Amino acid sequence: MRLATVLFCLALPAHAWEFKATPVCTLSHDTPEASVTVTWDPRRTEPYAITVTRGAPWAGAPVFAMRFDGPRGNTIVTDRHVTGDAGRTLTVTDRGFGNVLDGLEFNETATALLGEESVPFPLEGAADPVRAFRACAEAATV
Repeated sequence: MRLATVLFCLALPAHAWEFKATPVCTLSHDTPEASVTVTWDPRRTEPYAITVTRGAPWAGAPVFAMRFDGPRGNTIVTDRHVTGDAGRTLTVTDRGFGNVLDGLEFNETATALLGEESVPFPLEGAADPVRAFRACAEAATV
């Protein structure tokens, strides 16, 4: 019975925050509801991007927000979001992402908000990958 439990746990997908340095600095996390990806690509005018992808299209709204709940809670709001992939992806780009990275590193949950829709992401285990992402972006600008 123990072997079956271990095998079952090994078969489940890992829902951890991950960092990759190539081909561009990338921070990502998948949940059953959605995935979030943060990138830093120096070839773009606005090198930082955050993309939230769901199985169903976003309904659309004039304002997108990312709420961070925890010890350093914050809500970031923008009207500069775009959707793609038949409305399933929502992306925001900018020249700096300090507030986004702080929110991911120092809090307990993040929630993507668009109109009446919300997609929460747990931030457990995000701090080290966020620090690696920051170091990757900083090293590339030196």
